[in-house]
Amino acid sequence: MSDQETTILGEFLPYEEKIGESGNFIFVDAKEYIDAHKKTLDNYEKFWEELALELYWFRKPQKVLESVEKPYIYKWFSDGLINVSYLALDRNVKSGRKNKIAYIWEGEPVDKDGNPKEIKKLTYYELWREVNKASYILKSKFGLKKGDKIGIYLPMIPELPIFMLAAARLGIIFTVVFAGFTAENLATRLNDIKATLLITADGFYRRGKIIRLKDIADKALELSPSVKNVLVVRRIGLENLNMVEGRDYFFDELSKGVSPGVYVEPEKLESNETLYVLYTSGTTGKPKGIMHDHGGYSVLLHATMKWVFDIKDEDIHFCTADIGWVTGHSYIVFGPLIEGATSIMYEGAPDYPQPDRIWSIVERYGATILYTSPTLVRMLMKLGEDWVKKRDRSTLRIIHSVGEPINPSAWRWLYEVVGEKRCPVGSTWWMTETGGIMISHTPGFKLVHLKPGTNALPLPGVDVDVVDEKGNSMEPGKKGFLVIRRPWPGMPSWPDGIWGDYQRYVQVYWDKIKGLFFTGDWAIRDQDGYIWVLGRADEVLKVAGHRIGTYELESTLVSHKAVAEAAVVGYPDEVKGEVPVAFVSLKSGFSSSAELAEELKGWIRREFGPIAVPSQIFFVSRLPKTRSGKIMRRLLRALLEDKPLGDMTTLEDEAAVEEIKEAYERISKEIKRS
Repeated sequence: MSDQETTILGEFLPYEEKIGESGNFIFVDAKEYIDAHKKTLDNYEKFWEELALELYWFRKPQKVLESVEKPYIYKWFSDGLINVSYLALDRNVKSGRKNKIAYIWEGEPVDKDGNPKEIKKLTYYELWREVNKASYILKSKFGLKKGDKIGIYLPMIPELPIFMLAAARLGIIFTVVFAGFTAENLATRLNDIKATLLITADGFYRRGKIIRLKDIADKALELSPSVKNVLVVRRIGLENLNMVEGRDYFFDELSKGVSPGVYVEPEKLESNETLYVLYTSGTTGKPKGIMHDHGGYSVLLHATMKWVFDIKDEDIHFCTADIGWVTGHSYIVFGPLIEGATSIMYEGAPDYPQPDRIWSIVERYGATILYTSPTLVRMLMKLGEDWVKKRDRSTLRIIHSVGEPINPSAWRWLYEVVGEKRCPVGSTWWMTETGGIMISHTPGFKLVHLKPGTNALPLPGVDVDVVDEKGNSMEPGKKGFLVIRRPWPGMPSWPDGIWGDYQRYVQVYWDKIKGLFFTGDWAIRDQDGYIWVLGRADEVLKVAGHRIGTYELESTLVSHKAVAEAAVVGYPDEVKGEVPVAFVSLKSGFSSSAELAEELKGWIRREFGPIAVPSQIFFVSRLPKTRSGKIMRRLLRALLEDKPLGDMTTLEDEAAVEEIKEAYERISKEIKRS
């Protein structure tokens, strides 16, 4: 990588700004952390073995890490016998948490005063009984056994973790499909895993509307010949459902004949047996089915719940993600339950019926840990501080973000407004592929000083680096590829890494920089050793020979007082190769104008450099995003280049695309007239 291809971020990254006062936490300098971290890598197999033995094993492992005949496929704790459902439930029921609340669930509908109509609280004992009942039905009614495959297409209701845990109890491999996906997306995943059973619901609430989920599932089943049976949860009580005799069954009706005290013995599973397959999309090709196992995955979640969330028995853990994504798998279901924590589950939209819904949940249940996304933060920032300040957040003690890099202004808003400078605020980095958090501030291990926007340092036992194309470590301040140098518990598991496609697993993750796990992200390590993830390596503009990450430009725009969100894409240019074009959403109280567009261009020129000044700035009220909150830049590029938009099935709100198209056409006409 040449000097021209590195970006100079001297002022963009506030290397010298360190915050070391937050609540009751003791901060250490980076050197102390790095020294402690090095010790975890000196004999890192022993380090992970000791963590593994903190969990309950039916048979304790004697082996820690071994490779198999397939390069880059590793087995962790291979001779150990374990079951994540037992760890999450039976162990807690037997150890004094029987009557502790496992889940506080809140439905979306509210009454005339704005209070939730539906609240359910499940203790560990009640959850254990429900999971045993569900396991019994899967086993006795449908004949499912270890190694069988099922699909779960449910909204954020208690039955979602119940069936995940029931499948895990029996050793059934499951794939959860986000309830916002279309029939085509569901069918693709069911067919890839060859699921024989689909678990779905009649419908669910979203922004006050009823989504008829079973109707969508029926369309998918027309394309999914492997599915022989469908189990339907009555969430809404909808009538006129298409229930095919001999194929479709209501869960509540099958439950009537099951004894409340039914017990299903958990399977004693080898550590490397597959727990679930979760599909993650790339920019091209069919979704990749990432495999995670019972043993290594459980160990990683146990460790990260301790280090990153500093989990205590009295904590109320609130993760705002959907369980349909890996964040929900790891940090709403398996991670918190393994640790015996109380978690909040919320069914609906985060700003329904008012923008204070998230903060009202924090207030209502006294949440102590908040795990959320930068996308949601920026959306709520846009609506102003009053919605936050009207609710009590005094119980919060730790805040983390996940999903994408958090820009410094959004970090400050979380730290200063939401956490009132009491709570450490971290930006966790990980992927569907890693299974759990890899880089983060660690209040439960050693907490280094906070820097707005950084991901901090690699977790204990995790060997992360920033390298060039040949795998050489980059100097501090130089941009490179983020890689993982050693295997870790929770990594894509045996036998293929990607379900049924070992060659693709090697090609995507190991062949790019031979022998290193290629994450696909750009990153920089600063002089203190902190890592700053800059976004996807394929989301880069090449302007007059300079490689500029879209995240870097977007963060600079968002740091302006008027900007809530920004998306930057490249537009072909005969002279420069590409020029940046920005789509900007403004905060409440600011209006779009030609003067503001020029002001923002000047802001980029001063704060980033003249090479990155956008050729045009379009003002829009919202950006096109996937349902997991990621900006769909390919749609913006297609709009600019007047190309077909392609697949829009994962958009949260397709109207946003039309709005951007209309904005572009309108501005284009104005330019022509002038």
